[in-house]
Amino acid sequence: MNDDDSQMAYALELAARGEGLVEPNPMVGCVIVRDGVRVGEGWHQRFGGPHAEVVALDSVAGSAVGATMYVTLEPCCHTGKTPPCTEAIIAAGIKRVVAAQTDPFPAVAGRGIERLRAAGIQVDLGSQEKLARKLNAPYRKLVLQQMPWVIAKWAMTLDGKLATRTGHSRWISCPESRTRVHQLRARVDAVLIRRGTADMDDPLLTTRPPGERLSTRIIVDSQARLSLDSQLVRTAREQPVLLAVSSDVDARRRAGCERAGCDVVCCRGASHGERLRALLLELGKRRMTNVLVEGGAMLLGQFFDLALVDEVLVIVAPKLVGGQLAPSPLAGRGLEKIPELPSLADPRIEVLDQDVHIRGRIVRR
Repeated sequence: MNDDDSQMAYALELAARGEGLVEPNPMVGCVIVRDGVRVGEGWHQRFGGPHAEVVALDSVAGSAVGATMYVTLEPCCHTGKTPPCTEAIIAAGIKRVVAAQTDPFPAVAGRGIERLRAAGIQVDLGSQEKLARKLNAPYRKLVLQQMPWVIAKWAMTLDGKLATRTGHSRWISCPESRTRVHQLRARVDAVLIRRGTADMDDPLLTTRPPGERLSTRIIVDSQARLSLDSQLVRTAREQPVLLAVSSDVDARRRAGCERAGCDVVCCRGASHGERLRALLLELGKRRMTNVLVEGGAMLLGQFFDLALVDEVLVIVAPKLVGGQLAPSPLAGRGLEKIPELPSLADPRIEVLDQDVHIRGRIVRR
C-alpha cells in the first residue's frame, strides 16, 4: 500500500465514526500531512456541524501551508448549513488534495475539484475509491435514486424458522443479539414492519437504551387497521409512528390514527409492489438514509421479490422448532432456481454468545 492509500485508509476509519450521527449527510474523514508527518485530522461528527476538512484544519498546530490533505469525499463548494470547504482549503494554503471520490450531490459533482484546481491546488482522485464508495453507499443511493438504503433483518432458528406453527417467536435470539439489534436501530432513520407483525407481537420498536437518532416506526397498513390500543399508537407522540396506507383507506380509520398522533401517508399504486416503491420514494423525500425492515415474512419476501433490499443481517440461533406450517423468513414468490453464486458480497460472519450473525450486501446481477 502506497503512502496515499495508507493515509486515505486512516481517513476512512475516521469517517466511519460519524455513522448514525451525520445522515443524511455523508460520512467524511480528513487527514492533513506535512513533510511526511500527520499534523491534523478530523471527521464530520454530526449533521449540521463542521465538515471534516474544517475540523482537520482547525486541529493543525501551526501552519497548513504546503501540506497535503487526504479527504474521503470531494470537498463541497457551495453554502449549505456550513460555508464551502473549498474556500477554507484555499485560505489555509494547502498545496495538494487527495480525494477518494467525487461527490454525487448535484451542487458539488466535480465543481469542488474544479474550484481547487482553479486556485492552483493539485488534486488527485481515486485513492481507496472502492472502500470510500462502500462506506457511503447509503448516501449515494439517496442522492442518485432518491431512496433510502434498505437493510433486511431477521432472527431465525437453525432450521430456518421465524416462529413456531402457532406464531410464537419470543425469544429466538440471545440477549446479546438483541442488544446488537438495538444498536442498529439507534443509527437508522426508520424501522419498518407490516401490520400483521404489529398485531401479533405488539412491539414498541424503540431503541433501548435510547440512541442519539430517534428512528421513525413505520407500519405497512393499507387500511389503517392498527389497533389504537397498541404500544405503537399509544407512544406515537413520544416517538414518530408512520402508517403507510393505500389510496382507498377508510377515512374514519385514517382520522382516528391521525388524532392518536400517527403520521398517515398514502402510498399510491395498483399493486403492493408499486405502493412499496412509493413508500421508499416518500422516505427519500424526507431525507431518510437507512431503513431497517424487520418483517414479517410476507413483507420481507415482497422486498426481495422487488429487488429493494440492499443489505441483510441474519441472526441464526442454535434452536430447532420444526413444523411444516412454521414460517420461514422470506415469503412472496421467491426465485425459480438456486443461485449459482453467493447472494451476498463479502459477508461478515460473527458468533455472539451462541448465535451466528451473518451480514452482507446483496449482489446485483
